[in-house]
Amino acid sequence: MSQLVSSDYLVFIIYFVIVSSYGYWIYRRRRSREHDSKAFFLAEGSLTWWAIGASLIASNISAEQFIGTSGSAFKMGLAIASYEWMAAATLIIVAIFFMPVYLKNKIYTMPQFLNQRYNSTVAMIMAVFWLLLYIVVNLMSILYLGALAISSISGFNIYVCILVLAAFAIFITLGGMKVIGYTDVIQVAVLILGGLAATYIGLTLIAEKNGQTGIFSGFNILTTQASDHFHMIFKRDNPNYMDLPGLSVLIGGMWIANLNYWGCNQYITQRALGANMPTARNGLLFAAFLKLLMPVIVILPGIAAFYLHQKGMFQHEMLSSKGVVDVNKAYPSLMTLLPAGLKGLSFAALTAAIVASLAGKANSISTIFVLDIYKKALHKDASEQRLVRLGRVVVIVAMILAILLSLALGDALMGEGKQGFQYIQEYTGFVSPGIFAMFILGFFWKKATSNAALFATIGGFIFSVILKFLPMIMNLSFLAPIGFSKDNGSGVYEIPFLDRMSIVFIISVIGMVLISNYDNRKGVKAHGLEIDKSMFKVSTQFAVGSLIVAGILIALYTFYW
Repeated sequence: MSQLVSSDYLVFIIYFVIVSSYGYWIYRRRRSREHDSKAFFLAEGSLTWWAIGASLIASNISAEQFIGTSGSAFKMGLAIASYEWMAAATLIIVAIFFMPVYLKNKIYTMPQFLNQRYNSTVAMIMAVFWLLLYIVVNLMSILYLGALAISSISGFNIYVCILVLAAFAIFITLGGMKVIGYTDVIQVAVLILGGLAATYIGLTLIAEKNGQTGIFSGFNILTTQASDHFHMIFKRDNPNYMDLPGLSVLIGGMWIANLNYWGCNQYITQRALGANMPTARNGLLFAAFLKLLMPVIVILPGIAAFYLHQKGMFQHEMLSSKGVVDVNKAYPSLMTLLPAGLKGLSFAALTAAIVASLAGKANSISTIFVLDIYKKALHKDASEQRLVRLGRVVVIVAMILAILLSLALGDALMGEGKQGFQYIQEYTGFVSPGIFAMFILGFFWKKATSNAALFATIGGFIFSVILKFLPMIMNLSFLAPIGFSKDNGSGVYEIPFLDRMSIVFIISVIGMVLISNYDNRKGVKAHGLEIDKSMFKVSTQFAVGSLIVAGILIALYTFYW
């Protein structure tokens, strides 16, 4: 039976009408450029810094955060916040060092960068890689986890939820990047308000259960009585070490995951690639500040749900169909406690997060296919009108594929108590070390050659697969004394996936250096980018903002170590 009442549906309908109407108004305003491919895919020159920052967060914060991260917080605690807080530092680095390279060299897509820096073969291979990754891992997981949450809250059939979410996302995406960017501002406002409401009700209830009142009392009780859930760095004897292996979150694989995601990812960088440098940097800085806030709305609810579950609540709501505790139901369970109306706002916030991410991902898939595959390999002389029309078709096709994958594989990969967020991180990690190695050397080492880039692209993926399945072939317990393997709880010694990413990244960089030096000796010339030191200078305002972000992060990690 539905857990929402009429006032909740009214709030949700108001949200839907506002977002749809505003998106349509933005679309009508830019209709004169309807057949301009750069306007459609990149919203070139038309997004403000606050729209860029909000769009970055709206596209990033989705079902994998509200559902997946909250679920991981239920199981592991505050340590999962490293993905959010380390991202804040990463956004500063991307703004200072990555964005100038892209904008100075007029880079609009990631495959274009690879084509310009290496060659068309590397670019085409990676374009296909990204399309598969975005559809099979990202788009499918966002759609499935989002539908699972909406189904848990509303009582609607999960398959109906998958179809409705996909349809709404298509509606937003077909308007182009400018519509996505500006509607994301509303989405962020709604998801922050809704997320704060869930946190408020959870902390208030904890206080009331202990004879006190107020969210601060609830937070103090939570940190005291669930103190094991408030450590950022795990020791090796922690049962969650395989997911977050100690200092790797500060000096290892977490940096690779974040720098690849925020700096080498079409889905994310696309928001800033159409802007000028000051606007792009300020947008990324704004996103960094928003990232500091995210654990309050996506992680504290998960820890609160853990505490309340331990006290006897959500015993039925948290169970999967097989009778096991499903961590992915932590956030939806907490939302059922919200009063009428406020529940509708949180429901709208969750929907906003899901739709924004689906729209952003679908737009990136469309951009890569149309500009980097179709225009370059299949129809070089295609008109702007044809490219935009094809872009809309690709959006629909990609969403249909995501629907089919969600129906076929969603439950097997992310259902029944599995951590959906960790699924996304691990399987993205199969390609991110090689990609990041190829990008970072492509940026700052002019001698890197296309053969070396191919090694990082293909070889990095192969090494990731080998290290993932190596424990099934041989016992890796001999690596345990030096910290490179750990018993996964079933007697098998595995390499934690963040450490695996670090190892593959180092192998990829060494391989690229050796191959590039060999190519250079044979007279193979590399295609360097236009770079000068002045590109990396920042404004005083940006520098002050960055120092504030860094100071807050140091304080947080010091306090919750």
